[in-house]
Amino acid sequence: MLDATLKRLATEGKNIAALTTLFADGTAQTQPVWIDADDDHLLFNTEVGRQKFRNLSRDPRVTVAIWDAEHPYEYRELRGVVTDTVRGPEARAHIDQLAQKYTGQDYAAPVATERVIVKVAPKG
Repeated sequence: MLDATLKRLATEGKNIAALTTLFADGTAQTQPVWIDADDDHLLFNTEVGRQKFRNLSRDPRVTVAIWDAEHPYEYRELRGVVTDTVRGPEARAHIDQLAQKYTGQDYAAPVATERVIVKVAPKG
């Protein structure tokens, strides 16, 4: 189960998360992502052709930090592992849901490769 504040930050408001994955040589890559959650996972959506997805496919360890957009000193960090991915129509619908949350409209950017929902669970 996710920490209640972490889940609130992921599901309420337009709070951006910083996702850190690892390159093969151990170098960290951090990128801003739109974020969501269920009771047990943080969820983000990406394309299978993106570097962050290639990184986490090789090494499922990630860190996700979420800041409150209205109170930037309030944040939570999750050190976790990718436990599952969801592709297909569900992933496409999810990116539209995230776009509605953050921009008020469906996802407008062209999709170069397949969309995927990435599920991150707390480590340990």
